[in-house]
Amino acid sequence: PGLQSRVSRSVGGSSLDMVSAHKALAVSLLLCLLAGPTLAASNGTVTPDHKEDLHPEAKASADAFIYTCGIIGVCFAGFLFFIVSRISLRGSESGDTESLLSTSRASDDELEAIYETIRAGARAFLWAEYQICFIFIACFSLVIFALVSHTNGPEGSTWDFDAGGLTAVTFVVGGLTSILSGFIGMMVAVYANARTAVSAKKEGEAGWMASFNAAFRAGGVMGFSLCAISMVVLYVLAVLYRSHFSVIDDKGKTWVNYKMLFECLAGYGLGGSAIAMFGRVGGGIFTKAADVGADLSGKVIGVGDGKKLDEDSPFNPACIADNVGDNVGDVAGMGSDLFGSFGEASCAAMLIGASSAAIAEAGWGALVFPLYISAFGILVCLGVSFVATDVYPVKKEEDIENVLKVQLFLTSVGMTVVLFPLAYGALPASIDLGATTGVTPLMCYVAVVSGLWGGCLIGFITELYTSHSYTPVRDVALSAETGAATNIIYGLALGYQSVILPVIIISLIMFTSVKMCGMYGVALAALGMLSTLATCLAIDVYGPISDNAGGIAEMAELPGEVRDKTDALDAAGNTTAAIGKGFAIGSAALVSLALFGAFITRASAAMAADDSLVIKGVNLLTPVVFSFIIFGAMIPYWFSALTMRSVGEAANAMVLEIARQFADIQGLSDSAGMDFHERAEHIAKGKKLVKPDYKACIAIATEASLREMIAPGVLVILSPILVGTFAGVEAVAGLLAGAIASSVQLAISMSNTGGAWDNAKKYTEKGELNGWFPFRDGRPINDLEWRDAAERYNGDAAMKQKVRMGNSEREVPVKQWLGDIEKTDQSRYVRIMMGDEPVVTVDGRKCLYAGKKSAAHAGAVVGDTVGDPLKDTSGPALNIVMKLMAIISVVFADFFMSINNGNGIFNCGTV
Repeated sequence: PGLQSRVSRSVGGSSLDMVSAHKALAVSLLLCLLAGPTLAASNGTVTPDHKEDLHPEAKASADAFIYTCGIIGVCFAGFLFFIVSRISLRGSESGDTESLLSTSRASDDELEAIYETIRAGARAFLWAEYQICFIFIACFSLVIFALVSHTNGPEGSTWDFDAGGLTAVTFVVGGLTSILSGFIGMMVAVYANARTAVSAKKEGEAGWMASFNAAFRAGGVMGFSLCAISMVVLYVLAVLYRSHFSVIDDKGKTWVNYKMLFECLAGYGLGGSAIAMFGRVGGGIFTKAADVGADLSGKVIGVGDGKKLDEDSPFNPACIADNVGDNVGDVAGMGSDLFGSFGEASCAAMLIGASSAAIAEAGWGALVFPLYISAFGILVCLGVSFVATDVYPVKKEEDIENVLKVQLFLTSVGMTVVLFPLAYGALPASIDLGATTGVTPLMCYVAVVSGLWGGCLIGFITELYTSHSYTPVRDVALSAETGAATNIIYGLALGYQSVILPVIIISLIMFTSVKMCGMYGVALAALGMLSTLATCLAIDVYGPISDNAGGIAEMAELPGEVRDKTDALDAAGNTTAAIGKGFAIGSAALVSLALFGAFITRASAAMAADDSLVIKGVNLLTPVVFSFIIFGAMIPYWFSALTMRSVGEAANAMVLEIARQFADIQGLSDSAGMDFHERAEHIAKGKKLVKPDYKACIAIATEASLREMIAPGVLVILSPILVGTFAGVEAVAGLLAGAIASSVQLAISMSNTGGAWDNAKKYTEKGELNGWFPFRDGRPINDLEWRDAAERYNGDAAMKQKVRMGNSEREVPVKQWLGDIEKTDQSRYVRIMMGDEPVVTVDGRKCLYAGKKSAAHAGAVVGDTVGDPLKDTSGPALNIVMKLMAIISVVFADFFMSINNGNGIFNCGTV
């Protein structure tokens, strides 16, 4: 209630947001509580699947630790939100004593209006999307109840409505918790974007520190709240189900059917991933339809007379939809995605661990060891978070990426230290896991740490291939000298090359963890990679908040110094978003393999011990397996085709709508064609500027995303169900193997290609290509000498121009010089921008201008536009393709086994 009240006071009566969040959480907990009376231990028959509870005291310790860590995480998220909420949207009212840059009241009013419009658009989209999600949860829970209840018993097919009902409940709770996670992240992100822009008004180091801290702390709100809530809700379900599956014998001893407990709990991960699918696909289509439309209409098509618009110009009709989309895809979608990864990895690890007699006999603490990893992760991430905001804060542009990398590195170091005693304290001395025997706590520790550091390395490698601080992206930017075609070719090559090292790392993690601990080791490695989830989410959500802050600063026409800060934060945010996507892909690959192991474990439970797939393995040379490996490898391409085409169709509709507005709304083109000073003079004369119809573009993006997200979702959800039903469990094993192998390569390539193109465009917009491209007028040029000179003199500083003012000459920045030419000689300005007239550098070379709105920039924009659906729609959604297919297979494994002993209706297998 305190947090709700604070939000209501801070944003002017928007308590509906937090009320909705509370309602969603209340519904999840209510489902648990309603189930409570039926989930009590009872006197009954002890079956072979029941294990005696030899350490009843372990549950009390686990309860205390996990609940305490969860409460700490939620309280810290509230603390971070409180700090962000203290930032007033008007600098003069913030109570700060630092000197602020002077800005007009009109700009402040415009900033607030833009902020409210973005928030309203975000809420409208989320409500429309979640209505569909609620319907899906209700309908698919009935499917789960019906199919999961149909199992394979000792005497053949039978009905177990207990298992079906409890799995359906966990599915509903997982789906609602996923919705809650995305909702919290989305609302916090749109709440913090304008506050980040306002913080950038401060001068010097204070501005850098305040604006970075605002974005990073807001990201932390989502990171810590998601980790804490998802962990606590999952643990509450586990405790309730433990009571339900407990039996008290005649001697008063308690026996627990851990196998059934964790099989029913798998629905939690399925609910999270199913909602993540809609969030990622729907959000991705929304954001990229708006982004591509804004880019094409403004930077390539323009408003006539050679004039171009920035995508964040307030006169670009798609600009608000673009900013709403940044939050929809990269915040709500990413939050649901990583929530699903956490739920699935935890469920897979506990399900596989429950199959070990040693872990079951060691007590409840050993069984929930996977949740201990996440609980310790919250504490470590909390402690390290102060490094970025207080110990080693951002004081200049160069600090931003370094601070974020230090944050990720230190959390990994901290987890490496605490995991060692945790493994030895929670796990038994020797563990047998099917064919893998003699597993020790040290081996489990190595598996967790391999995932932890593998994720860290994948993040740093992703940065290498997507940050314009390094050679690969700069090479892509330089390729724009000869146009968009070469820029696209270079970007594709970079994406393919960037797959190599991450896949090698993932392969080594898989080999190491499976070799030492079997499939349990893979699940632990996935949890190791996700153990720093609070920090990784904070870093990832920082990106779209900074992007929105830059857009708001541009639309509100705040001073150039403010936009310089927000642009720098945005550029670093693009890199952090790419790092987050690499992290998500790596964890998704490990989670998917862990779920694959859980599927094999669950399917094998209904087979004879000597003939089970756990012992014999899946024979690759079996026709049904090999055939479905090829079929499964095709699924990601089918899925990507659907999502890419959807973005193209929606973006096309967006561009046509923008063209219609410029043609039909009288005065819009004239208002858009003015610069800042001309608009100020226009207003001073009492005339009004004509604004576009933002809501029309938001409506197009919303309708397209909700309509187009259905087909990809149906493809992924139905594929394993239909294959398992008709072709059996071996076919499903082949399907999953092909889909996982294909999705990993394609997701990394798509995400890094798009990220490289995006930052190559930003590198161009900073003017860093100036001085590199020679103006070719027929005279011979020594390319080697030219390159040496360009390495010494490049960027906007190399193109300062001497202008005569009165009786003296002075140097002025090239952008100022070009602005003056645009006003006095429009035809010359167009020639310079098109590359038909050179600009002389400070060392006397004739160069092509290659900054914003130049021909080279147009080529970079085309590359970025092509990459948008790759990095923000199809690429990230492929994480969920492999995870969702795998968790569906786990949940429905018993149903598959009930059909011809696991060989399917067509009796294709050899089980």
